[in-house]
Amino acid sequence: MKAIHIDATDIRILSAVQKHGRMSKTELSEIVNLSPTPCWARLNKLKEAGFIRGYHADIALARIGDFTQVVVTLALTHHRKSDFDRFESHIRKLDEVVECIATGGGMDYVLRIISPGLVDFQNLMESLLAADLGIERYMTYIVTREIKSELPNLARLADKTKK
Repeated sequence: MKAIHIDATDIRILSAVQKHGRMSKTELSEIVNLSPTPCWARLNKLKEAGFIRGYHADIALARIGDFTQVVVTLALTHHRKSDFDRFESHIRKLDEVVECIATGGGMDYVLRIISPGLVDFQNLMESLLAADLGIERYMTYIVTREIKSELPNLARLADKTKK
């Protein structure tokens, strides 16, 4: 895939799609302040270039049930590529792990886990330890309430990278 240069108009398009999801050509062009045809062409160019990975709904989980959310920091015993690959491959298969990021510093990964309850979370952790993934240590943090969860402000981020 060939790299493409994006400008302020492309950032406005990406911001609009990030905030509103799928929308009509007319709706998008009104938000971006660009006529519909060139706006839609730019959107398609951005999709084809891989800037848009998908469209998702922000579901209010608390309306569905009382789930347990846990943040887990985790360190592996060894730091070979094969150890990281084995761990990451296993984590990708677990529905309960909704986010996993690799980090530098004292811990190797931060996971966000959502499970039906604390017992289910503990069973998941025991299965991870039994899976021989080379987990040296982990710390768990039970989420008591969510203070802020937002997507990044693309316009502000893009503007700061140019300075």
